[in-house]
Amino acid sequence: MNENLTNYASLNPTQKTHSQSTESLCKEIEAGNLVLPIYQTGLRWTKQKNVDLYNFMLQGKAPVAPISMNVIRDLNKAIDQVTFIDRKIVQGTLVGKYSVTDGQQRLTCLYKAYTNDPEFTDIIFDVSRAKFQLLNGSLKNYQIPVGILLNKNANEFYEYLNSNTFLKEDITKDAVLSVRKKFFGYSFVINMAEDLDEDEQVQWFEVLNNAGSQISRLQMKFAKMLVSGLDIYPEYIEKFNEKINELGWGRLFRTKDTEVSFPISALNPAYEVFTKQPVHALNFCPIPSDTREGYLTALGTNELREIIQTTLKYLDEVLEFIKNESLTTPTRMDQITYLLGVLVFNGSNSLNDSQKVKIKDWYEDINFTNMSNSERRKNFDQLLKTVLNDYTIVN
Repeated sequence: MNENLTNYASLNPTQKTHSQSTESLCKEIEAGNLVLPIYQTGLRWTKQKNVDLYNFMLQGKAPVAPISMNVIRDLNKAIDQVTFIDRKIVQGTLVGKYSVTDGQQRLTCLYKAYTNDPEFTDIIFDVSRAKFQLLNGSLKNYQIPVGILLNKNANEFYEYLNSNTFLKEDITKDAVLSVRKKFFGYSFVINMAEDLDEDEQVQWFEVLNNAGSQISRLQMKFAKMLVSGLDIYPEYIEKFNEKINELGWGRLFRTKDTEVSFPISALNPAYEVFTKQPVHALNFCPIPSDTREGYLTALGTNELREIIQTTLKYLDEVLEFIKNESLTTPTRMDQITYLLGVLVFNGSNSLNDSQKVKIKDWYEDINFTNMSNSERRKNFDQLLKTVLNDYTIVN
């Protein structure tokens, strides 16, 4: 019999489970007691996703999923932590802090309403429809901003109601107040662990969030750079994704993994140019399987920032090219990242008419379906050679 069997069987972490209200959790965030492990991504929820959570909490017949935390007692096992919202490195002792392994997006959604965050001013509760929604047009007298409805300061809530001819009626005020009370008293199940070391907390995170996906491996690599002042999520990944989503092309990120891995792999061409590689390496293709986080994180903070800025610059040019040349809507993110790579290698040189024709022909004809990674790498290399001829890296 394995000597660990008895120990495994006797350990029951579910006995540490408890419940905690929304109001209590928000107060803990405000006090700095709830923090995030450094590898946690930035905020990924769309505005509508936040609205959906509010409506589920109001209307749903099932509770919201549990929140998982690791309480820090032993500093020898603790990893760096960041604060909610602004993701600043937590200073001072970490002892007694609760590190949120799963639940960041939900808690942030509630905390932004609790603090009347300016980003949420267009999320309102519509009394006439008994639901939360995004504001469409001007605010009506039967609507109340979520940052007022769930504001930590009860005076702000009552002042708003009393200044509104519709909401200050007793029957309406009582109904709206009942919604506020429901949210403040809404209980979340909290699953607790104690003194998980880095590997254990990452393993827990992977099971809860990604089922062992590539996201957490990338997160751990880049999270270390936060200590030196670079947070790759708001500085790059979120900006990359926003540019794609603004055009309504978010579906090109076919899985949650690719919302991170595509932007990271798109840095490869700029990395090769920046480090003055004599030729393009096949395994530095801008595809998710070729993320080169090890090379990127070995750079200095300013060096990586320069590569990021170069990549975002040429991403804008690619999106503009697709628009100006009236190309069809892309069906694969690879179409965007490959063209991004071409422009990066081409540098400040303007594309001539012949090059534009070659790019458009490739763009409209390429079919990545069932194409192996090896074939995708060769296709990118051939595209570079076709468009840029016997290309060299432009310094």
